[in-house]
Amino acid sequence: MSTIDNLPPLREVINTHDLKARKSLGQNFLLDLNLTAKIARQAGDMTECDVLEIGPGPGGLTRGLLSEGARRVLAIEKDKRCLPALAEISEAYPDRLTVIEGDALEIDPLAHLTPPIRIAANLPYNVGTELLVRWLTPQEWPPFWQSLTLMFQREVAERIVAKPGSKAYGRLALLAQWRADARIVLNLPPEAFTPPPKVSSAVVHLTALPEPRFPADPDVLNRVVAAAFNQRRKMLRSALKGTAPDIEDRLLAAGLKPTERAEQVPLEGFCALAREIAKG
Repeated sequence: MSTIDNLPPLREVINTHDLKARKSLGQNFLLDLNLTAKIARQAGDMTECDVLEIGPGPGGLTRGLLSEGARRVLAIEKDKRCLPALAEISEAYPDRLTVIEGDALEIDPLAHLTPPIRIAANLPYNVGTELLVRWLTPQEWPPFWQSLTLMFQREVAERIVAKPGSKAYGRLALLAQWRADARIVLNLPPEAFTPPPKVSSAVVHLTALPEPRFPADPDVLNRVVAAAFNQRRKMLRSALKGTAPDIEDRLLAAGLKPTERAEQVPLEGFCALAREIAKG
């Protein structure tokens, strides 16, 4: 039996159910249950929370979340091969695990969750960034979640916590730091996974702020920063010319220099520009 519960070790689970990780699904499995429990602890006190997990695979982090006291876990899994292994976890933790088969990009989890809600996941590499942006840019704020505890490739994690002037600074940093406090809480080497990815990974913890740091429409801000950093070597007036016909005037009104580059502009500047563009 494993060191955190009475279920078999993950390597045995994977062999029993023939769960070889699939590259097409962005899968890399964590087999060390002590490590998955450590990741779960980064989410904070979960005893009074429902937890949303995306891409549980054979259930390593799922077991960590449950063993660390999560009130309930909702796990969304696209790979039907993993469902029998997750069913065994559900039996071991009665009434605390719900598994939905499907694509996390297409499923609304709120019908199955009771606030307060936290999100914790070893996100599949191929959908991780898109899910993060969705969770950060709803029209209404505060969001349905209190915190996000997410594993990414280390390069992506560094982009989330980056500061102006750095090479990693861009859209993810701006959207994350606009509405949340973000920090890297754990680094993981490739050999922690099966199969080992070619890059290191990191866990990022984001805590939702009561309100955004600066006012801006999320759709406009997302569009502006995406355009600005899509051509980050160009001056702002060139990179953003498609966002407004009089972009140079809008930049000046927002207190920005049209000849600046995106990586030089702090969050407050982009929010001011988004407000100017939203005026129509």
